[in-house]
Amino acid sequence: MNAKQEERSNPFGMDEECTNCDLCERRERVVHGYGDVDADFLFVGEMPSAGADRTGVPFTGDEAGERLQAILGRLGLNDSAADADEPEIENAFLTYLTRCHHPERPPDDGEIMTCEPYLNAEIRMINPEILVPVGEGALAEIATEYTTTPASDIDIAEDHATTIRGRGFELVPMIHPGEQTEKQTEAFVEHFAELMGTDYRQTKGRQGR
Repeated sequence: MNAKQEERSNPFGMDEECTNCDLCERRERVVHGYGDVDADFLFVGEMPSAGADRTGVPFTGDEAGERLQAILGRLGLNDSAADADEPEIENAFLTYLTRCHHPERPPDDGEIMTCEPYLNAEIRMINPEILVPVGEGALAEIATEYTTTPASDIDIAEDHATTIRGRGFELVPMIHPGEQTEKQTEAFVEHFAELMGTDYRQTKGRQGR
């Protein structure tokens, strides 16, 4: 492990026994952020999947998680197998809007708001260059908070694998990996690899650590 690598979940010591909303009644565990705490790229999903609820690590434990980990591997951001429960992530950090899995529904606005301080703390401490909202729910929340683009003008299918100028960050939306076609996956890898080859470090420092 190099000096900047953090492979343990919940690197900021956040509450592991949170009971602040009803999601706590159905989860197996709290799934906090995981990865490189000095990352340039922060991937934000909506809610832990059943697989992540089992492993305790975002975007692992199921086919969709493996697909995202494979994408990270192709981009040089994951040094382990796509099906690893504790992937070796470098220059990326993985997290969610909410920290607890519900087997039957997505989170509601109140649950997202309850978990918002956790996400805000991660964004503030990591201070990434690029935010990657993973899925429609994450895009709606992240774009509302970090861009001036009206919500009605944001669409996950149209904005997938594009770069949106944000307030202090750039956003690169991603269709949820469990819903991507092969063509959409290739489009994201191609766009993100091209972005990584540019001077993307232009917004660092606008958000205070």
